[in-house]
Amino acid sequence: MSFLSETRRRRTFAIISHPDAGKTTLTEKLLLFSGAIQIAGSVKARKATRHATSDWMEIEKQRGISVASSVMQMLYRDHVINLLDTPGHKDFSEDTYRVLTAVDSALMVIDAANGVEAQTRRLIEVCRQRDTPIITFVNKMDREVREPLDILDEIERELGMPCVPMTWPVGQGKSFGGIMNLRTDTMTVFESGSERLPQDFDAMPLKDTAALLARFGSEWAAAAESMELATGASPAWDLEAFLAGKQTPVFFGSGVNNFGVMEVLDALVDLAPSPKSRTSSTSSTVVNRQPVVKVMQPEDTPFSGVVFKVQANMDANHRDRIAFVRMASGKYTPGMKLKVMRTSKELRPTSVVTFMSQRREAVEEAFAGDIVGFTTHGGVQLGDTITDGSINLQYTGLPFFAPEMFMTVVLRNPLRTKQLQQGLAQLGEEGAIQVFRPEMGGNMLLGAIGQLQFEVVQHRLKGEYDADIRLEGSQYTGARWITADTPKELQEFVNAYPQRMARDAADTLAYLTTSQYDVRLAQERFPKIHFHPLREHAGLALQNAG
Repeated sequence: MSFLSETRRRRTFAIISHPDAGKTTLTEKLLLFSGAIQIAGSVKARKATRHATSDWMEIEKQRGISVASSVMQMLYRDHVINLLDTPGHKDFSEDTYRVLTAVDSALMVIDAANGVEAQTRRLIEVCRQRDTPIITFVNKMDREVREPLDILDEIERELGMPCVPMTWPVGQGKSFGGIMNLRTDTMTVFESGSERLPQDFDAMPLKDTAALLARFGSEWAAAAESMELATGASPAWDLEAFLAGKQTPVFFGSGVNNFGVMEVLDALVDLAPSPKSRTSSTSSTVVNRQPVVKVMQPEDTPFSGVVFKVQANMDANHRDRIAFVRMASGKYTPGMKLKVMRTSKELRPTSVVTFMSQRREAVEEAFAGDIVGFTTHGGVQLGDTITDGSINLQYTGLPFFAPEMFMTVVLRNPLRTKQLQQGLAQLGEEGAIQVFRPEMGGNMLLGAIGQLQFEVVQHRLKGEYDADIRLEGSQYTGARWITADTPKELQEFVNAYPQRMARDAADTLAYLTTSQYDVRLAQERFPKIHFHPLREHAGLALQNAG
């Protein structure tokens, strides 16, 4: 059976940006225009009872930031669009990096006043490493911002790839008149007001120069001139170059005013790729110490997918955990038998759902490219490959970075030890923070990329598990996952550094460091030990050795 027609109408993308570029607002407007929601959340008025649709965690509502990625599915023009909203804050970049492994394209939002900012650069780098196609949306044109030519030049420089304007702004700030749509040869006329929907905006043909000049005067003349400069300096639109991550289409608009967003939604359907093939190693077959590689096509019959996110307590009433699976091949139907390839155990989810942020709907059927959620009570970790059991394979590529900061966990009430252990186990599996259990015993250690991760975990342990903790400084400043060619070599190393050995949430052995020289000195003393800054590399080394 071929599922080709179903997979070809799927679009799975992530929205990425620096904080405050307007990403969450744009997410809501895309949902609104597709008909997925009836009213956009009040993103600015965070103290109101209505919050951004994609921000559901209590701490997000209090702080007005996204700290966890969220998944939303919508139907538009007979296409199934899976949208993943990501946290913009750098302290939660690990969650964002993992989300980027689960998508086929990315929508990059840029603040027209600030241009390309620090966190955007990091995310661009991850997209570049994976050749992820990027659509660019330059937001906030209704404010006093930089010249579009300057913004375009900066995006090209930072992305390292040519930009192809698809829309072009006429004026900015108070004199913002609208955008020229180069795909339809019309100008959509801007009128402020977030209650105005795309169909309410007037459109004028670009060839009607006299009417445009009469209406917009010098703003139109200046915009037409700069647009000619931009298009003259840009290469012709090349779909293949875009799909290879070597060209980006650029759109201008104002998300908060619903302006220029419909053009982006249409571009996602018209230009963004449908699900691609995925390379896996067949878990049971090893030749010359290397696992045999198998390429799975989206339309292949066996069901397979990867757990790229685990979220505990999305529903406070049920204390459940959801494993988010990006389907890579096949079709899911209710009641299907599933298997976790890492443990060879059967997965028996109590329910399988698709998402609209916190709202869920039971899955009737799902295909490659879709994101489905399995409720689980343990036994599933980030990076796990799930199949229907008919095929042996292991997908890799989910990044776990070595932490850059450590804190020691001290429980204020020792009678809550059980709750603390449960909370840390679940938050560790979820990837909210990295949890290390010292081999020699003693207090648990938390490892993070940024300080805000510690605050979120402390907040969630108290609110979701009733475990009130104090965080104290730690002597450790880094970690490396370790492997060796033989068990004897590994044991010798462990015996030499017993105080520095710890296991993470996936029970992978790590060597804790107190300075940047520790690894070099240990490597000199034990040249046959391998130190891995990414946990997936340690996992691959173990798999190859096995």
